[in-house]
Amino acid sequence: MRFNPANKQFVLRKKIDLKDAAFVVVPVPYEKTTSYGRGTKHGPAAVIDASYQLELWDEETKTETWKKGIFTTQPVNCALPEKKFFPCLERSVEELLSATSALPFFIGGEHSVTQALLPPFIKRHKNLSILHFDAHADLRLTYEGSKHSHACAVYPASRTNRLVQIGIRSVGADERQFHNAGSVTTHLMHENLDFKKLERAILRELTDTVYLTIDVDGFDPSVMPGTGTPQPGGFLWHDALRLFKAVCMNKKVVGADVVEAAPIIGSNITEFNTAKLIYRLMGYLGA
Repeated sequence: MRFNPANKQFVLRKKIDLKDAAFVVVPVPYEKTTSYGRGTKHGPAAVIDASYQLELWDEETKTETWKKGIFTTQPVNCALPEKKFFPCLERSVEELLSATSALPFFIGGEHSVTQALLPPFIKRHKNLSILHFDAHADLRLTYEGSKHSHACAVYPASRTNRLVQIGIRSVGADERQFHNAGSVTTHLMHENLDFKKLERAILRELTDTVYLTIDVDGFDPSVMPGTGTPQPGGFLWHDALRLFKAVCMNKKVVGADVVEAAPIIGSNITEFNTAKLIYRLMGYLGA
């Protein structure tokens, strides 16, 4: 990956140098294994476009987060075959982490990209834990013939690192053996509607250093309607944000991905809300 600025920067109306950035945004418009609705490859560009409609002063954090510096790279080349794409993306992330101290936000694309995003963080941060926000457990070994399916997104990391899952409302029969075993703790949504209790639990279960992987279908479809595999009964906006804020304020968050936004023609809800989510998380982490 060459770390050239994108033509359109997340939030910013002007380009900045990577060396001056507190945050770096990396668009990853990969879509190869979607199994229901499609369109995640259009998500990163739509989210960046929507970010231009955000107010730069954040009403919750009471800050202008953009002033800390947000650098947006050119989109990752996603045209490679699956077997080449994932090693290439992993190497690119390694290069990025070596090139800058800016905190990275990766915008997907389908959730499978997390398989390549996580290994460089795992190598770099001893005892890294992962907070997985999703409607689905994503713990399959393979799905529809691919180990790089979106349905397998966090399985590899779950074999080596602590994985805490929230928002889960769909677990396949072949995932049951993994969803509360070994280093995996899964908080099924319907069993964890006391969010203060859930907050205490996830802060206890996560290690001090955390990577966030956020599938937008972890939210209720009323918040994020544009996603390929929606499930009823997810997190509402403020309930989710309180949990994310608690993690950002109490743990060292070293990276994040926000995936599975699939724009709907005639509706800007999902991409705008995803942009606001990313900007809000930056505000929490920059506090």
